[in-house]
Amino acid sequence: MKPLFAKLVVTALVAAYVPQALAFQDYTKYSPAALESELAKTTVSRLGVMVPMRDGVALSTDIYTPKNAKGKLPTILWKTPYNEHKLKGGTLRYVLESVKRGYTFIVQNERGRYFSQGKWEILGKPQTDGYDTLSWIAAQPWSNGKVGTLGCSSSAEWQLALAGMNHPAHAAMVPMASGAGIGKVGRFQEQGNWYTGGVPRNLFFVWLYGVDNPLRAELPSAALTDEKLRAYVEAYNDLDATKPKVDWNKQIKHLPVDRMLTDLGEPPATFEQFIKRTPADPAWQQGGLYHEGMGWGVPALWFNSWYDVSIGPNLELFNVARAANTDKQASANQYAVVAPVAHCQYAKLGPDTVVGERNMGDTSFDVDGAIYGWFDRWLKGDSKAFAASTPHVRYYLMGANRWETAAQWPPQNAKPMRLYLRSNGAANTLNGDGRLVAEAAPANEAPDRYRYDPMNPVQTIGGGDCCNGGIVVPGAFDQRPVEARGDVLVYTSEPLTKPVDVVGFVDAVLKVSSSAKDTDFAVKLVDVAPDGTAWILGDTIFRARYRDGYDKPAMMSPGQVYTIHPTPMTTANRFDVGHRIRVEITSSNFPKFVRNLNTGGPNESEKTGVVADNVIHHAGEAQSYIELPVLR
Repeated sequence: MKPLFAKLVVTALVAAYVPQALAFQDYTKYSPAALESELAKTTVSRLGVMVPMRDGVALSTDIYTPKNAKGKLPTILWKTPYNEHKLKGGTLRYVLESVKRGYTFIVQNERGRYFSQGKWEILGKPQTDGYDTLSWIAAQPWSNGKVGTLGCSSSAEWQLALAGMNHPAHAAMVPMASGAGIGKVGRFQEQGNWYTGGVPRNLFFVWLYGVDNPLRAELPSAALTDEKLRAYVEAYNDLDATKPKVDWNKQIKHLPVDRMLTDLGEPPATFEQFIKRTPADPAWQQGGLYHEGMGWGVPALWFNSWYDVSIGPNLELFNVARAANTDKQASANQYAVVAPVAHCQYAKLGPDTVVGERNMGDTSFDVDGAIYGWFDRWLKGDSKAFAASTPHVRYYLMGANRWETAAQWPPQNAKPMRLYLRSNGAANTLNGDGRLVAEAAPANEAPDRYRYDPMNPVQTIGGGDCCNGGIVVPGAFDQRPVEARGDVLVYTSEPLTKPVDVVGFVDAVLKVSSSAKDTDFAVKLVDVAPDGTAWILGDTIFRARYRDGYDKPAMMSPGQVYTIHPTPMTTANRFDVGHRIRVEITSSNFPKFVRNLNTGGPNESEKTGVVADNVIHHAGEAQSYIELPVLR
């Protein structure tokens, strides 16, 4: 080989360096020690790089680059409020997989967390800190100017408001289980999962105890400017103060609700601010939540779950992003994957997946293959990495236990099927006479009545939830223990003679009255197997005072009939031959949701409740029903 030719070949080989050529490993099978060893062999790590924000605050940023990489590389950014300075678990596996595929991987602490300066705010100022971090990355000599954002839960939620800003370097995103980043979109006004139907959820109370941590150790002031001192502190102190353990199954019952944390000795913080707000409080617009009308500027591959805390808002936002058209290319490139698991449990997809107590069959899905194909398409310009023919929606149809595809959500061929709540006035318990039928009731049909005592609420068993200190285990569980209660109305169809595929948003309309000034109405959709097992598919709840709008609270008058439109449930399930469709109605679902004390007053600051006599009407002009999106 002639010297000049040899030089050209070597130059070409260096320029064409592609770590994808390396043999990939299944890092899920590695021990923690083996993962750390692999990281040391394959990766150049720069820890604690202080990235400046526009207000002078610097965020601690760990940068992982492939060894021997030449030229400019695309970047994957993972932003977190958790202590991930010492990589472990899923984050460590993503770092290893990414650097082997030719990416720089960045893990950044939100402001005020561990080694980052400033005061922590929930979602970590995504619209400024996120934007400034993207600008910083794009300006680095090792960056090709294209950044993809990745993460699950808290590492996904901050991406949403940032996507509305359409930063030129924000080339693609993979938000996984990102519901707590959503404010008001379409029919959902949950304000980051703080509410469902105007009823506060208990999960954030537990989560904030651990994350909004007033015991957080502070970095010594000298270490802010002394790089060697900071490196020393980072090596020997993770700044992760240990807090007292709490028996949440006991503490979650605490009244008043707004003192649940301060009565543990906690100083007032985020919880005490948020618990005072209503769902329509303008303060929700000031934080890091994504609200409709903000536009959308980033191609996104969404990963969601049927048993997550906010599957409805997630799929509603998917539709909002597709329709935004503030960036036509971004809106045209929104793709969703919906799996039959709980929050962030995509690693459990595979043969014989059990979710709660229900076997979902073989749920296998190449999550990592989809993620890296997506990033290769948008960050490396490989148009073949993520096929143009990929369906915009891939969802798991429970009951049929198989993956399905659709061009939109809900699928175009999903048509509403209305089933009326009927009885002879005794739908109480699963042994009552409640039924679901296609025919509306005559004018003389008796309503159903039950007594709701907030001191004896209906227990939560499964469904969609997360991050709650163990007070609720999410997933598909048998609801018959709940249905045995006299304060639960149970309406069931006849056994089906052919399969019914329910895929989309499930709406209920209830005609109600109460002896109380205010109360809640909870709805549950259940798949009853031939052996009687009652699998929960979804649940929702609504606070009656918000029936005219979250900005127009109004009390009830005793005996007057009102119309309630609970927040939609969202699912994909085949009710197979011999199965029955069931709907439960009651007024509590605790400890998932805060109990309504029925006084009509400032519920979260009260200690004493009153019993409510509640009525579901289903006769004449006062029909109560559920509308199921059924594939035709």
